[in-house]
Amino acid sequence: MDLFKKIAKKKSPLGQFADEAHHYYTFPKLEGELAPRMMFRGKEVLNWSLNNYLGLGNHPEVRKADADAAAAWGCAYPMGARMMSGNTDYHEELERQLAEFEQKEDAILLNFGYQGILSAIDALVDRRDVIVYDAESHACIIDGVRLHQGKRFVYGHNDIPNLEKQLIRATKLAEEQGGAILVITEGVFGMSGNQGALKEVVALKSKFNFRLMVDDAHGFGTLGPNGEGAGVAQGIQDEIDVYFSTFAKSMASIGAFVAGDKMMIDYLRYSMRSQIFAKSLPMPFVIGALKRLDMLRSQPSHKENLWKITVALQGGLKAEGFNIGSTTSCVTPVILKGDVPEATHLTHDLRENYNIFCSIVVYPVVPKGVIMLRLIPTAAHSLEDVKETIKAFQDVKGKLAAGEYKAEKLAAFN
Repeated sequence: MDLFKKIAKKKSPLGQFADEAHHYYTFPKLEGELAPRMMFRGKEVLNWSLNNYLGLGNHPEVRKADADAAAAWGCAYPMGARMMSGNTDYHEELERQLAEFEQKEDAILLNFGYQGILSAIDALVDRRDVIVYDAESHACIIDGVRLHQGKRFVYGHNDIPNLEKQLIRATKLAEEQGGAILVITEGVFGMSGNQGALKEVVALKSKFNFRLMVDDAHGFGTLGPNGEGAGVAQGIQDEIDVYFSTFAKSMASIGAFVAGDKMMIDYLRYSMRSQIFAKSLPMPFVIGALKRLDMLRSQPSHKENLWKITVALQGGLKAEGFNIGSTTSCVTPVILKGDVPEATHLTHDLRENYNIFCSIVVYPVVPKGVIMLRLIPTAAHSLEDVKETIKAFQDVKGKLAAGEYKAEKLAAFN
């Protein structure tokens, strides 16, 4: 069979909706300056879909730093992989500051988050080693685990008794094969908003021999006294052996890093294929990251504003009877009951008649019969934005309960 004919007949779980959803429910275009109010299909909407937690994406100090760096260096420098020709004092200074900020000995700068953690997993383990990971881990972790040539065990989300059970199995296998164990979880889970049960996970180190990797993409900048992340917030940062985060959320940029012991970071520096065989992070992103990191440390008002909005949004939704799950972070899922067509009609109503734009999450990302509207508060939002949104959500919740969104097909758009 021809490969292309095969994939034309077998669409992915998300791809099956492409013809009806493209440019509206999927691949929408938000235009204008990064802000709570942006343009969608020619009209202004109140936007809750950006992971611009601290509002730095369009902050004048950040914009100036980015522009100055681009003018001074261009977007090409440095050329080549860092091992060959793409290393600079600025890259190493950023690594030093990130390590210090995360209370680790060293850090390695990555040119992209998704492929970075995937590549770090691949570099750290071999076929004799065993990976044990949380069932709700992000796709980048799942893909990294899939690359692993050895055995892997999954444990129920934040289910510590189940993790212990899997560690018993992993320990037996690792001892038989002469391997080691890597446990992987997240600081904050990006869909549910739950923090990883990091305290409970590290407590198992007294019973089992394993190293812990934590993806803290949503915790970095939002949790901890100065935004150091979930590990510092939970008081167990020293027990995280491989700390990963990205610049794509609180830092409102691109790139990522891994922090940990110097020996481990040196090993990754000379072993991570995604960094050894790929171009160094361009200078404007490095200079921009240094500026953003400085603002995290010296301007606590951004994080304070973020949590003011988060508390108002989550508290207001709960007061009106909405189910926001068990979130312990800024991520705010609003969980409703309905099928995929209902989800699209509700979302269409929100966007067209209430001018509210938020992400819609349906099966297969969440179970069948569940509609998740994912709200991401930022420091740039206002309390008036919160009130407007809660009122709109009250209205559409009532319409959903009354069956007004019942339909056979996805909501059409012009």
